[in-house]
Amino acid sequence: MTTASQDRREAPLVLDTQPPRTLGFTDQAAFWLNLGVSLIGFSGAAVALNPTGDAPLPIAGALLAVVLGTVVGAVMVAGPGAIGARTGAPAMAMLRGLFGTRFSYLPTVANIVQCIGWGVFELTVIALGVKALTDDKVPHAIAIIAAGALSTAMAIWPLKSVRWLRKYVSVAVAIAMVYFTVQLLRQPIPEQTGTSWTGFWPSVDATLAVSISFVPLAADYTRHSRSARTAAGATVVGYSVAQTWCYLLGIIAILQAGGDVDKIFDTFLGVTAGWLFFAVLVLRETDQSFANIYSTAMSIQNLTPRIDRRFLAAGIGVLVTALALPVRDFDSYANFLYLIGSVFVPLSAVLIVDYFFGRGRTRWNLDQSSPARPLMLLPWVAGFVIYQLFNPGYIGWWANFWIKVQDRLGVHPGWWSSASLFSFLLAAAITAVIVVIERRSDTTARLSTTPSDAA
Repeated sequence: MTTASQDRREAPLVLDTQPPRTLGFTDQAAFWLNLGVSLIGFSGAAVALNPTGDAPLPIAGALLAVVLGTVVGAVMVAGPGAIGARTGAPAMAMLRGLFGTRFSYLPTVANIVQCIGWGVFELTVIALGVKALTDDKVPHAIAIIAAGALSTAMAIWPLKSVRWLRKYVSVAVAIAMVYFTVQLLRQPIPEQTGTSWTGFWPSVDATLAVSISFVPLAADYTRHSRSARTAAGATVVGYSVAQTWCYLLGIIAILQAGGDVDKIFDTFLGVTAGWLFFAVLVLRETDQSFANIYSTAMSIQNLTPRIDRRFLAAGIGVLVTALALPVRDFDSYANFLYLIGSVFVPLSAVLIVDYFFGRGRTRWNLDQSSPARPLMLLPWVAGFVIYQLFNPGYIGWWANFWIKVQDRLGVHPGWWSSASLFSFLLAAAITAVIVVIERRSDTTARLSTTPSDAA
């Protein structure tokens, strides 16, 4: 319940309170622009440039893969975002309508794990940025604790933070990005040798995986949008422009660093006054950790709807900060992204199809007592399986298991295969079949009850 003194321009404290609709297009576009620019994105450009570890893509191929993966991923994020704007429900509570309350706990737990993991990664990369910026003069623990405290404070006042990002941070970030673009393009880009287009679709998948990781977070913020169209448009425009730009700079910086990803920050700091603009990017990285802390709190509210989100955000912030203290690198970053994508790419497809073409608009039940819809788990699981068959990733035992399944089924994807797109399309197709079956079943039920009603 809300109180008269509660700021109605801030997010509700508990799950069953209607959210204020205060975010316009510029608020949300700026928010997604900030999320699309990331220090991790600069380093992640290495995966887009050479996703297979064999022959790298030519610059044109890498850029095309980045644009395609980013835009398609942003559209996948915009779908659930628009649904959040229509329903006013947070991302995981929204899944009650799709799966039923109890089955919605499955993706909720997965999202809690991945958001905490992302939060730890983000605090780690902030600390690495501070290390590069100060020549390792600021202790790692101090950087982690300071970033964690700021991220937690932002998560406690999320809508104020979004407006603050729009008013101040977005302008500074845009100036920094323009400055680095000009400075890096003034330097010669080393000529590539031994390039190949065979890694194009894996590059698309790697880029898309970064975008799709926001699917289970989007509605936590778009539920405060003034309209679904505004939410979707701001998501696609803001995120697509920012991530494409970020990856382009990352690719150039990596090439200028001789392909050494560990020296990518040195490339940015090596330009005139680079430290000043790099400091802006390090500071704004807190919006990533803020988003993950806040969305973890919102996901937990799907499990325990009456707990004040401020207490949840504070507790999660402390936990993420504590977990980040001993971490010094993120070598398993790409593997983590692939695993996230395999879970949430098909989930996005099931959600979009069922809401816009199935029961979503008129018959979804988002209450605590929402009945189970186990049949909707089928396309989600099928999409997950097809993703693993096409791209089992590189986590030892997990990849070995799926490679054995590939051999047994005779499925050996080639350069043309995209795990993300095939997973999405299969999940969407199976969901569409279920939607048709449910429509016919509903029609038959209505027809069968008509004579008795008339009597």
